[in-house]
Amino acid sequence: MTVRIKFCGLTDPADVPAAILAGAGYLGFVFYAPSPRHLDLATAAALSQAVPPGIARVALTVNADDATLDALTDAVGLDMLQLHGRETPERVAALRDRCGLPVMKAVGVATRDDLAALDAFEAVADQILVDAKPPKGADLPGGNGIAFDWRLIAGRSWRKPWMLAGGLTPGNVAEALRLTGARQVDVSSGIETAPGVKSGDLMRAFADAANAAQPAGAAG
Repeated sequence: MTVRIKFCGLTDPADVPAAILAGAGYLGFVFYAPSPRHLDLATAAALSQAVPPGIARVALTVNADDATLDALTDAVGLDMLQLHGRETPERVAALRDRCGLPVMKAVGVATRDDLAALDAFEAVADQILVDAKPPKGADLPGGNGIAFDWRLIAGRSWRKPWMLAGGLTPGNVAEALRLTGARQVDVSSGIETAPGVKSGDLMRAFADAANAAQPAGAAG
């Protein structure tokens, strides 16, 4: 099967062609200062300009205010916003209108109690990113290299396109796809040799494993 892959947290000009060669459907750029993958606007603009049409350029932000988002969308060519903070459904809807871009909302999952948030955000976001909830005290809302129990979303009916994230690697992505029925996946730390340092070899290994997988269920 063909899986759409988002390689997230690209930081180096060489990351863009490497991700494209691996078959990326989305490229993610991080705008969150505590992250080792954080980009300034000038660097992000240069990376964005190297992305050919047909591959979505996604900006990951965390609780960004309007002024920050205005500066970001003015400076960097983007196709989608990824909201990875404590944004409410109302904030998601407002930013979708303000920025004029599709919005993907990240929802952290650790237990069954976290699943109700998926319904709330499916009503307002264009896509949902189902990620592992960060451990207490973690500095980053994502990119921590941890997975959640994929069985929590097995067989779920989805109203919007969605993407699976959280601790995915070339070694476990096939199993994750099989259990969840996902057709889109997001990977960051699982294709790195060090925090923020991407590997073209790992990107290709991840894509090969994902595209060779045989999911059991259907996905939106």
